[in-house]
Amino acid sequence: MTLYFEDLAVDDEWTNGEYEVTEAEIIEFADQYDPQWFHTDPERATEQSMYGGLIASGWHTAAMSMRLLVESFLDEAATLGAKGVDKLRWHKPVQPGDGSRCGRRSKRKRPTTTVAAPFGSASKPPTRMTNSSFRWSGW
Repeated sequence: MTLYFEDLAVDDEWTNGEYEVTEAEIIEFADQYDPQWFHTDPERATEQSMYGGLIASGWHTAAMSMRLLVESFLDEAATLGAKGVDKLRWHKPVQPGDGSRCGRRSKRKRPTTTVAAPFGSASKPPTRMTNSSFRWSGW
């Protein structure tokens, strides 16, 4: 069923399942888009980085979040795309084996714009930590 503007209400919230990121995926993404050594060289990252090992590019975490948002919400929405991202922060690094999940909460609704506030987190069982947050204007 397609979700339309009229179907949304302020404080509506959607969440999705978890996605586990692998070392191979982190390296593959970084090799192509963000080839800094702490994303591409596990040995050097373990020995020399302040993170104690390989970490995913922030852009990779943003791309994973987008995938999860499409699967949990946007795939069923009558949308023509977003106007942009207003704020993007990476609070903690994402390392191989960490899980990622995200969702969406409607913060306000107007005929011309609905501001959806996606939220995300990464987990390394049993501790939960926030890895990124961003504000997204669209719809």
